[in-house]
Amino acid sequence: MIQSIRLALAGAAFLAVGATAQAAPIFINILTGGTSGVYYPVGVGLSQIYSHGIEDSKTSVQATKASVENLNLLQAGRGELAFALGDSVADAWNGDAEAGFLNPLTKLRVIASTYPNYIQIVASKDSGIRSLADLRGKRISVGAPKSGTELNSRAIFKAAGLTYQDMGKVEYLPFAESVELIKNRQLDATLQSSGLGQASIRDLAATLPVVFVPIPAEVVAKIGNNAYQSAAIPAGTYDGQDVDVPTAVITNILVTRESVSDDLAYQMTKLLFENLPRLVTAHAAAKDIKLESAAMNLPIPLHPGAERFYREKGLLP
Repeated sequence: MIQSIRLALAGAAFLAVGATAQAAPIFINILTGGTSGVYYPVGVGLSQIYSHGIEDSKTSVQATKASVENLNLLQAGRGELAFALGDSVADAWNGDAEAGFLNPLTKLRVIASTYPNYIQIVASKDSGIRSLADLRGKRISVGAPKSGTELNSRAIFKAAGLTYQDMGKVEYLPFAESVELIKNRQLDATLQSSGLGQASIRDLAATLPVVFVPIPAEVVAKIGNNAYQSAAIPAGTYDGQDVDVPTAVITNILVTRESVSDDLAYQMTKLLFENLPRLVTAHAAAKDIKLESAAMNLPIPLHPGAERFYREKGLLP
């Protein structure tokens, strides 16, 4: 009798452990950027998609300093998915210490190449800034130190023959704070690397007369990095911007780490492309995410789970 009771209890315990293991949550922490940028709302949109589409998932969205911090956090196992600029991803893989990566981050893997970031330099009209050369002696914000935006700032200024020392004042601030200082006449300009229709720039352009500083194609060519391509901010993107503005674009990449399971990486990739219309409602920049180019020209390897999805779609041999 006692033996039967023991066996029954052991069986019940086994079933309880099995049920607990079966219901173990799948954590998906999405590393984004500042709340006034594009990464954050798109990350929130992805979080909602994954929460509903991946069984037993527990999703979270973390606001960060964006690309460089995100990639270092991924390498350390403190996230499952991150947004980052293509040049930062290449620097991370190569261990570029000057860019903020003390060692090569070899655990990183790609989920998808997504929408382009447009390097947008906007100045108050009263500042007198009309060209890159006019930034000499002026007050400008270039993004958080060693963020993707700040690395873009360095690359653009170097190609234009400028350094931070040429500026009257350099601030390392998030997008929204930079705009507030321009409104208060404490800054002249801000460089913001983001998708088109950036909320902080929309706010600034709706508040006071601004000028969008062109980045000529010859300056982009001098950067010497294939991650940077010439493009234009289309006329009408912002209030008072009635002409196309030449600039540079860099592709954003959704990155994961090698220890994320193949099945989870597959589901994250699949649900991303099955729900693009929902992501566009989170931010219009998502309309430029294209399945056809998502696995092209990547600076680091694809995650095997993402690779499986692209093979199913006939996009990989």
